[in-house]
Amino acid sequence: MSTYGNKRLVTGARYGLRDWLAQRITGALMAVFTVVVLVQMLLPGAIGYDRWAGIFSAQWMKVLTFTMILSLAYHAWVGVRDIWMDYVKPVGIRLTLHVFTLVWLVGCTGWALQVLWRL
Repeated sequence: MSTYGNKRLVTGARYGLRDWLAQRITGALMAVFTVVVLVQMLLPGAIGYDRWAGIFSAQWMKVLTFTMILSLAYHAWVGVRDIWMDYVKPVGIRLTLHVFTLVWLVGCTGWALQVLWRL
């Protein structure tokens, strides 16, 4: 590690604080969504397709679900990307895994949004 004077040069991606904060914010959004869905499920009535469709047909719930889907995708990306960066040393394999992960997450997000807006 090189030093100049009394200041150490730090190298790397410098994702630390931003990713840490992103994980906490997206986790909190997913927790809020979970509580909202649980409250909806605890209301009296039979649980079936009509009830699920009713819960997710309201515009505010679609927006909250859309936000949760995007939060989940970003949360997963940050976590899996960190795993690949920490444990996969060959650059070519790591890049392949990054691309595969991104394609998979974009595909899952697109599919989830299609299901959501079809209701």
